[in-house]
Amino acid sequence: MMRRVLIVSPHFPPVNAPDCQRVRMALPHLREFGWDAHVLAVDPSGVEGFLDPDLARTLPAGQAVTRVPAVPAWLTRAVGFGGLWLRAGRRLAAAGAELLRRERFDLVFFSTTIFSAMKLGPRWLRRFGVPYVIDLQDPWVSDYYSRTGTPPPGGRLRYALAQWGARRAEPTVVRHAGHVATVSPAYADTLRARYPDVPAERYTVLPFAAAASDFQVVAERKIEHGLFDPADGLRHWVYLGRGGADLAPALRGLFGAFAAVRRSDARADRVRMHFVGTSYAKKGLARESVRPLARAAGLAAVVTEQTDRLPYLRGVSLLRAAGALLVVGSDDPSYSASKVYPYIMARRPLLAVLHENSPAAAVITACRAGEVVPFASGESTEALAARLAPALGRLLAATGTEPPTDWAAFAPYTAREMTRVLCRAFDSALPSPHRTGPR
Repeated sequence: MMRRVLIVSPHFPPVNAPDCQRVRMALPHLREFGWDAHVLAVDPSGVEGFLDPDLARTLPAGQAVTRVPAVPAWLTRAVGFGGLWLRAGRRLAAAGAELLRRERFDLVFFSTTIFSAMKLGPRWLRRFGVPYVIDLQDPWVSDYYSRTGTPPPGGRLRYALAQWGARRAEPTVVRHAGHVATVSPAYADTLRARYPDVPAERYTVLPFAAAASDFQVVAERKIEHGLFDPADGLRHWVYLGRGGADLAPALRGLFGAFAAVRRSDARADRVRMHFVGTSYAKKGLARESVRPLARAAGLAAVVTEQTDRLPYLRGVSLLRAAGALLVVGSDDPSYSASKVYPYIMARRPLLAVLHENSPAAAVITACRAGEVVPFASGESTEALAARLAPALGRLLAATGTEPPTDWAAFAPYTAREMTRVLCRAFDSALPSPHRTGPR
């Protein structure tokens, strides 16, 4: 018998947000593993995100979705807040309760970085008896900003208030969850230490996946990225993803190394580095976080930064058109660079500058998809740049070629296989009589 899951994903295509990509990629495969999904989301008109109509075309035909309206952001910002949960949370709660009252669901799955939505899990469990699974794509409770002194997003006061609420809510949500998925082993380790009463088998590490179908859609629809001409005689190196102060150590090392290589290798004169989609801020309101570091290294003519995010499939097109790809990681060792998997699937030469404990580094190395230059916490820019310079020379030589990726080693990171693991987590959250055998 097909089991039914209510997926709570406030951001959902055509909204182009990082936290809805797991759900989007899983939906085409859920039925294969015994699950039928109904998605609960916020209507796109109420979301302050980038809309990408092509992204909606990657969803299964006839996908059941309930969308709720949100109070307009322009109205609430006049009184000092604009967060999606504050504008749409009550309607999401009411719509979810109505669905659970009216229809049969075996499970609720919360997949979002709007963590307040997860507080509905224990409430619905008490009221309807339906177990729930949570997907922690980022840490809910985190000491990263206080520990490192990095300015938090939204300012210190707002972040402090959010963390106060997180510390109150997370214990109940985690302890009552039927299963907890985390994108990074470090997140799971932190939760195990914080909640030793929660059985270890209730956690699953589930990195983000990559969908081959996305690349097929880009090819079939001839979607163009529109940022540069691949035939202009230049070597275009691309980084696609967020910026931020936590990337500064890796960026300083990268730019310092490239400045040195440029003085001795004429091939570097034709390189242009493109950093795209570096901010989540609304269009025109973002601050550059990459170009100032490039200017300090004397690379103002080499490095471009587009803070505005690209539509997802235009981003896939950009990866395919690049002469080479750059992965620049956080100085937080628990950070999981979700961009790694589509980078690998793009089949372009790849250089990754990642913390030595980053889980993404092991994936790239195991798949032979590129070269990883690791850095340690507190490592000097000069030391990192010295180790990066030879790798940049090899990237210059490889630009435009296809790496010898071990696709058998990459298979576990495809959307289908990640969905298989997700469905095992779903199954484990069910009361014993409803569980199926191992997949």
